Amino acid sequence: MRLSRRRPVSRLLLLPLSAALLGMSGGVSAPDLPVVRANENRDPAGRMRGKVLSLDLEVRMARWYPEASNGPFIEVAVLAEKGRRPSIPGPLIRVKTGTTIAATLRNALNDSSVTFIGLQTRPGRVPDSVRLAPGETRVLRFAAGEPGTYLYRAILGSYHAPPLPIRQDTREREQLAGAFVVDSAGQIPDDRVFVINIWRDPRDSTGHQNALTINGKSWPYTERLASGIGDTLRWRVINASARGHPMHLHGFYFRVEARGNVLRDSLYTEQQQRLVVTEPMPTGTTISMSWAPDRPGNWLFHCHLSFHVLPEARFDSPPARHSSNYAHNADNHMAGLVLGIKVKPPRGWRAPAERPSRQLRLFVQEGWRRARAPRSMAFVLQRGENPPAADSVELPSSTLFLTRGELTDITVLNRLPEPTGVHWHGIELESYSDGVVGWSGIGNRVAPLIAPRDSFTAHLTLPRAGTFIYHTHLNDLEQLTSGLYGALVVLEPGARFDSRTDHLYTVGWDGESRVPHLLVNGDSTLRPITIEAGARHRFRLINIGVASNVRFTILRDSSVVQWKPLAKDGADLPTSQTTARRATQNLAVGETYDFELVSPEPGSYALLVEPVLGTTINSPLRQRIDVR
Repeated sequence: MRLSRRRPVSRLLLLPLSAALLGMSGGVSAPDLPVVRANENRDPAGRMRGKVLSLDLEVRMARWYPEASNGPFIEVAVLAEKGRRPSIPGPLIRVKTGTTIAATLRNALNDSSVTFIGLQTRPGRVPDSVRLAPGETRVLRFAAGEPGTYLYRAILGSYHAPPLPIRQDTREREQLAGAFVVDSAGQIPDDRVFVINIWRDPRDSTGHQNALTINGKSWPYTERLASGIGDTLRWRVINASARGHPMHLHGFYFRVEARGNVLRDSLYTEQQQRLVVTEPMPTGTTISMSWAPDRPGNWLFHCHLSFHVLPEARFDSPPARHSSNYAHNADNHMAGLVLGIKVKPPRGWRAPAERPSRQLRLFVQEGWRRARAPRSMAFVLQRGENPPAADSVELPSSTLFLTRGELTDITVLNRLPEPTGVHWHGIELESYSDGVVGWSGIGNRVAPLIAPRDSFTAHLTLPRAGTFIYHTHLNDLEQLTSGLYGALVVLEPGARFDSRTDHLYTVGWDGESRVPHLLVNGDSTLRPITIEAGARHRFRLINIGVASNVRFTILRDSSVVQWKPLAKDGADLPTSQTTARRATQNLAVGETYDFELVSPEPGSYALLVEPVLGTTINSPLRQRIDVR
């Protein structure tokens, strides 16, 4: 969807239908409602006596400020511990395995039934549910079960399986959810827990009111995390919303140690753990992750769906596009599902000195207009002594071929009539070069926007070979769907990219339409190719659309062939995950994958690119591959 501009909040709160628009249960504003506490998930709820946790939970109305504490608010049903302030997300349930939970549940609403889901022993086969009429109280007693990261929730009204996604028309009420963590016996918690909650309501026929939050707040009001170099950060991330979220970390890889859902969790062995920069989180799933920053600066962890981090995702009114207020400060040009991490430099730290490096010049420019996108933009690499023509574009933007370990400086020169910024997605680099305007950097030295007729030089160190992405990080929806993205391939020293055996596919959107028009390598038609039988062929796959997972599949006739996974997000996969399997792969936004098609037999094959869910104007895209 494309979010419309909002009315001023003051007008919205005074409309006759404001109670319905703001998600109120009672129909009239109640000024004495308690104020919701943004729950940082540090303090477990309940009272422990021996091996029994006594827990008193209720659902009640409260006033929620998802952004500033003096900003606009929503009056919503929320979870609370009896006698304590209600919170979003709900109170943290955290116990050790072997604990019994005695839970008293109460529905304090006067006009709606409530169904609790997920208060049960883990693992489970189906979600348990308890439905309470208005004013009703119920007592549950159950064993916590096996260690893992889970969630519990409540919904207004009756429960209909499956528990997630839970949507009624276009409304989302996912603030009624919290974390449920079971620790191993003897384990001392040294992690943080982050819960994604979404509240959404139709505003009118063209847009919605949204509250997209992590631990109860939306950027720039989310918690700012602090770390030191060498610290190991262990996070549990829970998607309690009805939408999938590809979660992306800037500047570093993180290790996926476990994945789970509302009912069960799977702990990976050390040999199974993979390094990623983007991890898809379907609705109702959890991950346990760890990472250790080795460079100081400001970094981000955020959802890579543009609609969930744009200024238009604000609950209050966003600044107008292209305004200086929109562009100069990261607090303005991002919103929603974003966490900021500040890694403190060690005592005596100094910025890296200038060093000999390979020099590249990359021009940001606008050219001929395409049929669907109102504008056509591109990053165009200077390939000789003379800069490219000012109105020339390449679709997609120029592929950058770099070398592992070769220090490379890329000067980005902006020929657009508006500012821009460039993020080097998946690259381990210094913070200042990371490309988030008004945020990347250290202290007062933060990355500026690249103004029209101005330039910015990014310093890349390139510690590993692999498949990466570079893309705009300003006015994302318009600039990204107009073409400001490209592939970045880092090769081993001495290696050359051979297009006869190395095949690169970059998926993007052509324009901002609600129903997207997919482009692969800048085109909506995939031309047939001929490849050599018996050779090893590498397929590099990239999804850098603004939303929607895509699926790549290679067929021979109607049968899916075999390929071997090699890498994800530029990092080699664990050996246990590189065995041959069916040649089909879903890619979330911001993911890259590398596969090897080994010794294909002569014949006619087909590569399909299609959305995983939903529709596109031109799906599926099909390419004929003749093997000779």
